[in-house]
Amino acid sequence: MAPRAAARKTGRNSESSDKVGVICRALRRAIIEQALEPGARLPEDSLGERFGVSRTIARHALGQLAAEGLVELRRNRIAVVATPSWQEARDAFDIRIELERLVVRQLAGKLTKAQVADLNAHVDAEDRSRDGSDAVSIRLATEFHILLASMTNSPILLRYVSEVAYRCCLTLSLYSRPHSSECGITEHRAIIAALVQGDEARVMGLMHSHLDSVATRALVAPTPRRGRDLLDILAPYAEEDGSERVVKMAKVARGRA
Repeated sequence: MAPRAAARKTGRNSESSDKVGVICRALRRAIIEQALEPGARLPEDSLGERFGVSRTIARHALGQLAAEGLVELRRNRIAVVATPSWQEARDAFDIRIELERLVVRQLAGKLTKAQVADLNAHVDAEDRSRDGSDAVSIRLATEFHILLASMTNSPILLRYVSEVAYRCCLTLSLYSRPHSSECGITEHRAIIAALVQGDEARVMGLMHSHLDSVATRALVAPTPRRGRDLLDILAPYAEEDGSERVVKMAKVARGRA
């Protein structure tokens, strides 16, 4: 292939990946923040219309979200918002604990000043959101863990942590009792302090007890269903493309995988 043709193809692939990322971020937030309910259908043509993309790109985005456990792909290319069971959630948390113990073991004593500042800034954002909705608070708490995983510079570790963390996040959004954000914020700050001190055993223990406490604090209590049009639901999420750090993490993961 000629260099110019290869460059054009690379550019198209990059543009397609960016569009997939935009759809994933919007749907992920809409699902976790319960704007989209479990079982809600996600037609490719509607997504294409909302985001101005082809059905193929919409299909790729749905496939990525299915890998994260947020979307269920059924026969005849029907995609719906997933409905995780509580037992699946407990299993996911057990897997997540082991993965995130590995994350903090790799990071103990190795964080740069800039990384510590990023972590503290994220926890400050969690603190500011405490008076808002539980679902937003849960999403921010989850993104703290994904930010940590991104700092390992391991694309495969970031990928697995992201997938299992978002599965847990969806379950907490759907079934947990009112979110104890104050406990989570305190525990996040303790994890950062132990990472800075380089105390590997302590930070691994803190991460284990933190995630186990998050799981145990939860309670099965499904929220009432409500009907709304898909395009209306996604409008604010399509227009607001926030969480820049997590966006950068995803790009890094795609580039290095």
